[in-house]
Amino acid sequence: MDEDQFRAVYREINTQRCVFEKALNNRRCDCSRKERFLLATREGVGCLSATSLANCTEFLNTLREKSRFALRETFIDGPLPHNKELKVQAGGTLALQLLLFPARAGEKTVQDIDELVNIALSKYANIAGFPYGELVKGVVHYESRPKRQ
Repeated sequence: MDEDQFRAVYREINTQRCVFEKALNNRRCDCSRKERFLLATREGVGCLSATSLANCTEFLNTLREKSRFALRETFIDGPLPHNKELKVQAGGTLALQLLLFPARAGEKTVQDIDELVNIALSKYANIAGFPYGELVKGVVHYESRPKRQ
């Protein structure tokens, strides 16, 4: 299966693609609304809830925009290169989890992105009100792989 054909079939099968797919496939995050599937030996992730997908999309787009300076990007109009995107997705959600649940300070994974966003929405009233200054610090300090000695 060539890459163009794969993308076409992928979009046909997965109409509600999870925006946190990289972090989920990297096993840094989990979500109660995810739906995993295999296509040509590759794992994909869809979202079971249109409302959750809309909230996550708005949160991730805002987080990307707020992280622009820290990632040394002048303009962001969509997904970033793989490692930077993983830093935003996993680092941002880990930082949000730490803000909402300080007792989980040592954890390296997010248990449920949907629950995390909903709790943050109830605390901060809207996605624009999230403490992005603190979340960007989590993006900056996130390491996808530990550095070799």
